[in-house]
Amino acid sequence: MSRKEYIDTYLTMISLRGLTDHTLKSYKTYISAYLDFVFDLLKKDPADVTWDEMRLFIKHLQETRHLSDRTINAAISQLRFFTLYILHKSWDQTQLPMRKFDQYMPFVPSRQEVTSFINAIDDPKTRAMVILMYSAGLRVSEVCNIKCEDIDRSNMRIHIVHSKNRSDRYAMLSPIALAELEKYWRRCGRPRNYLFPRKHDPDKPNRPQIVEWHMRKAEDKLGWEHRFTCHSLRHAFATHFYEDTHDLLTLKHLLGHRSLNSTTIYVTLSDATLRKYVSPFDSLKVNHG
Repeated sequence: MSRKEYIDTYLTMISLRGLTDHTLKSYKTYISAYLDFVFDLLKKDPADVTWDEMRLFIKHLQETRHLSDRTINAAISQLRFFTLYILHKSWDQTQLPMRKFDQYMPFVPSRQEVTSFINAIDDPKTRAMVILMYSAGLRVSEVCNIKCEDIDRSNMRIHIVHSKNRSDRYAMLSPIALAELEKYWRRCGRPRNYLFPRKHDPDKPNRPQIVEWHMRKAEDKLGWEHRFTCHSLRHAFATHFYEDTHDLLTLKHLLGHRSLNSTTIYVTLSDATLRKYVSPFDSLKVNHG
């Protein structure tokens, strides 16, 4: 097969998994680089590539793009899928093992930081979207794809259709957030389909990149370094909700997590968790000079 035929077959097989367009694009990234490496540098067909040559590609990828171990693992996962489902060959994980990588605590803005950040956003659409991400703990992709009919005013909830886990759920709808949404809706053309449509194409949802651009502008306005992301707001909602309720099961449902293990990180991120307990050192009668 040609390079294009390999790519087309790969995308077809990936699409059968029902992934989003954004995920499909990310899955293509390193396979495209791999096929360039194989055809242009090795001058071989992918079916004839050895394990040594595949390891050489991973080394080449890391050295030329300076990728993290986590990202290298994503590239290895794509190679595994390509080998199994396109080449129909077995995969030996001992030949190309996954990397170990350091775990870092995500940035969780404080309540005051969230307040200052929202107040600094000038664009009314972005402001409403940021308020939804924080007030309901939504992913930016979920907010972008909300339709007007998904806002359930009578039950004060938001219907999230086909979330990241391919399942529907209901998120909470704050009364104050609803008032903000209604103000945005009246001010910005009273959209009928998507609640946050694209500027020049109301039949399509707003792009996450547009939201992120306006968020960078808000940070610049405040004189802050660029730390806020769309997911920071989801982390902030979850952490602050846990601090107020200590209810992990409800939080799991609101976030749309499949496993409670994904939710328990917010116990670690919560400042209230640390403040709740006393160090055993405080019970010792130590002379303090």
